[in-house]
Amino acid sequence: MDNIKSYVAEHKERFINELIELLKIPSVSADSAFSQDVMNTAEAVKESLEKAGCDLVEICETPGYPIVYGEKTIDKNLPTVLVYGHYDVQPADPIELWTSPPFEPVIKPTDIHPEGAIFARGACDDKGQMYMHVKALEYMVQNNTLPCNVKFMIEGEEEVGSPSLGWFIERNHEKLKNDVILISDTGMISNTQPSITTGLRGLSYVEVEVTGPNRDLHSGLYGGAVANPINILAKMIAQLHDENNHITIPGFYDKVEELSREERDEMAKAPFSLEAYKKALDIEDVHGEATYTTNERNSIRPTLDVNGIWGGYIGEGAKTVIASKAYAKISMRLVPDQDWKEITDLFTKHFEGIAPKGVKVKVTPHHGGQAYVTPIDSIGYRAAASAYNESFGIKPIPVRSGGSIPIVALFEKELKSKTVMMGFGLDSDAIHSPNEHFGVFNYLKGIETIPLFYKYFTEMSK
Repeated sequence: MDNIKSYVAEHKERFINELIELLKIPSVSADSAFSQDVMNTAEAVKESLEKAGCDLVEICETPGYPIVYGEKTIDKNLPTVLVYGHYDVQPADPIELWTSPPFEPVIKPTDIHPEGAIFARGACDDKGQMYMHVKALEYMVQNNTLPCNVKFMIEGEEEVGSPSLGWFIERNHEKLKNDVILISDTGMISNTQPSITTGLRGLSYVEVEVTGPNRDLHSGLYGGAVANPINILAKMIAQLHDENNHITIPGFYDKVEELSREERDEMAKAPFSLEAYKKALDIEDVHGEATYTTNERNSIRPTLDVNGIWGGYIGEGAKTVIASKAYAKISMRLVPDQDWKEITDLFTKHFEGIAPKGVKVKVTPHHGGQAYVTPIDSIGYRAAASAYNESFGIKPIPVRSGGSIPIVALFEKELKSKTVMMGFGLDSDAIHSPNEHFGVFNYLKGIETIPLFYKYFTEMSK
């Protein structure tokens, strides 16, 4: 451990500067205006893997953005770790809410990161966390301490649902063969209490369109006489939850995994301050499904949220119009045993069913994925726990995340491998939001901890 600490301390400034250069590239996969930037980022990741010591690195074409594949094989009789990450990022909007430009990284201190945090889109999700693995490999190669084989699969479409990843995996089973999959695209409880994500929620993401009259209408001449799609959409959305914030879609909860009281009590041992949570978000109270705690609502319970809603005139000044159409984007986070395709069908039937006759409804599914749970008795989990314990000096707590990484269930189905999620981000890092950041401590601590995972996983696999 002293060797890796010394190496990180010696190369700290270079590690930070390399990440900053990567963060300057606006690799927004959701917006075609940034397509060249996404491609440039793939090239940058390829170059970084080559410099870190991979024997083979290639940019693999897909129907969408390419996947950067790399490998370092030292002995085919030793275990193989497959590292997954993504080089694409979320859109930076709304730009005006950033305190510094999203693609001009700066290091600033925060209450949680007094030593400084790197502010930029993608700093934590996922360029910073992905790059920790590249630098960890560099250390192991330079110091001849890599104890097993390693492969990298870094994609450029995670933020749009990984549409090409399944295509790639199906065609490359042998190339991607491994003993465990390692991902850092999650978080931990705090910088003094590490945790390992053992569960991820699934996802169903849809867009809805409500159409009323065949054109926009004068609200004075037609108001009150025809259905207003925006009013109707708002009412329909309001019907999706009851007074206890329970989702009203028939059949939605039929396959929801109900955790025992004992399991819920174990989860409750994780340190959590409701007052600090509310203060951090500047809210007077929390909100959610009745009879469940805040941490249960955002991890072991399914949810339904409107992610965007629009229609009509939203420009400066007034325009008295009844819009012809109204739209919303809706995401449903799912728990184990809920099938995202089945939930999408249930939502579609219900949403169409609650529409009044004066409008037409169209539901367009975008993407989705299954929930996933990592067993805490697996070699991968135990190796990760030992790595955190040695690096932080305290045993990590297993937690379930409210987020979704749909490809994790795909990995197990296609590659027959368990996934270990070693995240180093914090809830306060504002991923997907303005002013996303990643603590310098967290970035460097990740580089310190990851080589220990390789060490323990190889030892435990014997």
